[in-house]
Amino acid sequence: MDAPPEPTPLYRAVAAASRPIVNTLFRLRACGLEHVPEHGGFVLAANHLSGLDPWPLGLPLYPRQLHYMVKAELWKPGLRPLFTAVGTFPVRRGEHDEEAFETAVRLVRDGQVMAMFPEGTRRRKKLRTEHVRRPHTGTARVALAAAAPLVPAAIRGTDRLLRLGPFRVIYGPPIPLDDLRGRDSHEAAIEATERLWTEIKRLEARLDAEQRRD
Repeated sequence: MDAPPEPTPLYRAVAAASRPIVNTLFRLRACGLEHVPEHGGFVLAANHLSGLDPWPLGLPLYPRQLHYMVKAELWKPGLRPLFTAVGTFPVRRGEHDEEAFETAVRLVRDGQVMAMFPEGTRRRKKLRTEHVRRPHTGTARVALAAAAPLVPAAIRGTDRLLRLGPFRVIYGPPIPLDDLRGRDSHEAAIEATERLWTEIKRLEARLDAEQRRD
């Protein structure tokens, strides 16, 4: 079986520099790593609390490199090489950005890890500005189109930086998708998203229960 793709030099440097901070200052603890595929591409989906979420989500999986989307407004010419090197690419939020979708599918098919946040934006910001909406189906669409595992995860602590965490991450078993392949793509994406979001909420509840016991 082919080895996973190597991370870029900049991703390795950022991981090396941030690991001591995240592991010691923010006391990162991860569980459920046995559920994460060791080989091949997959989609990793989690709740979204902070712009820092990719770091505690990705560090336990290193040397696998996470790839994720950033809003196109941030994709400035001078920052493009940096964004590309750390595994990001632009997405036009609020639109059906087929180019971003196809990029995500290609990365997964090439054996990469595509990290996505079905909520679409940070939760606290969303709760301040609008009613809570259903999670977007784009995450499930990528996994279905790439015929790849859809791995749920949950994060806690990244929205409490001034309290120095702690950061907690839990990974769950891949969402069953085989029975959805071959069905109408829209219906399949909706059903897969419902399964995914149910599992993410279950993982969040587990982290909350463990936090109360600590």
